[in-house]
Amino acid sequence: MKKNTPMWKYLLVLRSLLATLTVACACLTAQASIVLKLDRAPNVQNDKAALQNGARLFVNYCLNCHSASYFRYNRLTELGITEQQIKDNLMFTANKVGQTMRSAIRSDEARTWFGVTPPDLTLITRARSSSAGTGADWLYTYMRSFYRDDKRPSGWNNLIFSNVAMPHALWELQGEQELVNEADGSVVRQKLKLVSPGQITAKEYDKQVADLVGFLVWVAEPEASFRHKLGIGVLVFLAFLFAISYALKREHWKDVH
Repeated sequence: MKKNTPMWKYLLVLRSLLATLTVACACLTAQASIVLKLDRAPNVQNDKAALQNGARLFVNYCLNCHSASYFRYNRLTELGITEQQIKDNLMFTANKVGQTMRSAIRSDEARTWFGVTPPDLTLITRARSSSAGTGADWLYTYMRSFYRDDKRPSGWNNLIFSNVAMPHALWELQGEQELVNEADGSVVRQKLKLVSPGQITAKEYDKQVADLVGFLVWVAEPEASFRHKLGIGVLVFLAFLFAISYALKREHWKDVH
């Protein structure tokens, strides 16, 4: 067949399309073969000491860049913290306890330094919920998945949020990790290896992150615990009402044949 015939041209186009589809399928297969798993976040909603520690961590490490602008400082009294303690230890970006928790950084400065404005964290644990796990699970895994990456402007990258603009705010506590790829047949498992220990042990760091995440879960819905208890009470009442109604029904219809 001559190369200048229409059929030859059609074959060249078809071959190009097949090559493109092959490369695309290979890329999709490679991405699908990377297995990422969210770790389950400990539930500390009934531990006020843990939530108080989470508030301390949030104010000292997160509030510099991130806001919780739909949450007021005075609600921290529900965790057993007095207004005076809030003023003395937790209010770095406000003058009154009735004000919201706004970040110390200006949005225009943040865009200049990080390329993007850091998101508000009031509802972050609810916004990150997915089929892979709860928002708390995502955040708990995220805060433990930073690793050194000299190719990134901040020097940090994240295993579950690739090329994230945020640097590792808690690196002094955790230490430095590096990314390791382990092949298991056709599956590539990405793992993190601690190469430079931090100020606390890995177990202690996990506890600190759990407290921080627990605090953000509480901030997203402070009334959640009361709502759960109220729901249980309603179900108990309905069960009691059903028992009475059923007894009345039997009594009313017992003589009817």
